[in-house]
Amino acid sequence: MSFWETITGSDLTREWKAFEARAAALPAGYLAAWEQIKGNLHPYGGFTGRDLMPILDAALGLLEEATADGLSIDEVLGDDIPGFCAALAGGAGARTYRDRWRAQLNSNVAKRLGRLGG
Repeated sequence: MSFWETITGSDLTREWKAFEARAAALPAGYLAAWEQIKGNLHPYGGFTGRDLMPILDAALGLLEEATADGLSIDEVLGDDIPGFCAALAGGAGARTYRDRWRAQLNSNVAKRLGRLGG
């Protein structure tokens, strides 16, 4: 990846188009699950979403393998897709915006208390 690709995000656009092309080959139920997965993983991404690409690739790979094995979407993901996504992102060490803001707030409060108490 070149500096220019990093700055413009053209590498992300290329990867995203590849994901969508792979997803288009999935059956309808899997395609609907893919849309839910994308929506539920979005809050775990950083500003650019670059950190989500490996997670999305793994999730799409899981759906492709399940399709090839003839499994139903419920057998693969269960009935709690948001929970599946939270576990998937948590396993990769991802944090939501809320987690980041909470850490920032706690840090600011601790600094303020340190100044007042010291």
